[in-house]
Order: sequence, then structure tokens, then C-alpha cells
Amino acid sequence: MEKNEADIDIVREGEKGTFEWRAFFFIAVFLFPILSVVLIGGYGFLIWMSQVFFFGPPGHG
Repeated sequence: MEKNEADIDIVREGEKGTFEWRAFFFIAVFLFPILSVVLIGGYGFLIWMSQVFFFGPPGHG
């Protein structure tokens, strides 16, 4: 039996809402907090290492 591309892409309205809520929940609860911690922590680590190896602490002389 051959399937058309249109048949494969059909998503029922109830399923679409469920997928959207799951995606929203994943992004809001997991993705954004994890990315925030990684980006801010990475920036802080970069500043810290630049002070250790290149620039020294602020106001050192």
C-alpha cells in the first residue's frame, strides 16, 4: 500500500494542541533554564580565566 505525503503530514487538532503544550512545557521548564545557566556560567568562567591568565583582578594597578 502506497502512502501519500499528504496522508503522512496530517495531525489531528487535538494532537496538535498536545504537541504544542508539550513543546512549550519543555522549552519553558527545561531548555531556557538550562541554557541560561550554561551561558551565564560560561561567561563567568571566561571572565574568571581571563583574569587569572591575562588581565588580573579589576583595580589591581
